[in-house]
Amino acid sequence: MEIIYGTPDKEGFHLDILAFGPHPDDVELSCGGILLKHRAMGYRIGIVDLTRGELGSRGNADIRRQEAVEAAKLLQLTLRINLHWPDGKFEDNERNLHEIIRLVRLCRPSVVFLPSPADRHPDHGRAQQILQRALFLSGLVKWQSRWKDQPQQPWRPHRVFSYIQDYYHPPDVVIDITPYFEAKRQVIACYASQFYTPHQKDDQPTTPISTEDFWHYIEAKDRFFGRMIQVRYGEGLIAITPPAIALADIVS
Repeated sequence: MEIIYGTPDKEGFHLDILAFGPHPDDVELSCGGILLKHRAMGYRIGIVDLTRGELGSRGNADIRRQEAVEAAKLLQLTLRINLHWPDGKFEDNERNLHEIIRLVRLCRPSVVFLPSPADRHPDHGRAQQILQRALFLSGLVKWQSRWKDQPQQPWRPHRVFSYIQDYYHPPDVVIDITPYFEAKRQVIACYASQFYTPHQKDDQPTTPISTEDFWHYIEAKDRFFGRMIQVRYGEGLIAITPPAIALADIVS
């Protein structure tokens, strides 16, 4: 585990929102607008990248680490952690479960965002299953873990959602990100090794996300979700745990 941005306090991080991504940039692409919106509201937010993205066709792990740090600065995160799990090869085993449980108990987030349950990249769906299992086990008294030689208390987040990335899934919740869409684009642009940058010439291979057209896809996707709630831009979420909604929140 490597803390690449932020510093824990004496007892931990005390986050409001914790988002997990299989690779650096997954979170920003899928729920970056939601994170920007809630950071502006004063929430403490963290991102955990499971891998360094070392199998990516473009760039390398060191470049992507620096890009993740730059994105963390723009998002004004409380922390960003990379677990250094092997890209494309991580498994649902006790070691990985234990590492996630220690993190969840350290951060004690109220809300957790997970990857899509099924997606173009097989790491995404596999990560969602591992993480969902770890979140449940994290609430069990008899699953013991320690941080800095001190026993940790059980913790289970109040709400869990999966973000929607490449494959379409019907959203259970759509959040208006209209005022934050341009800032989201700037955060994604931190990953210049992965995405199209005007006037940039390199000898890297072309991928489905490295062309100018991919930027149009990002906008079209957020416009599509925004139209569902009659706003310009939105991001959709799948509810793993049902959200509690009062009629006063939805009746205007």
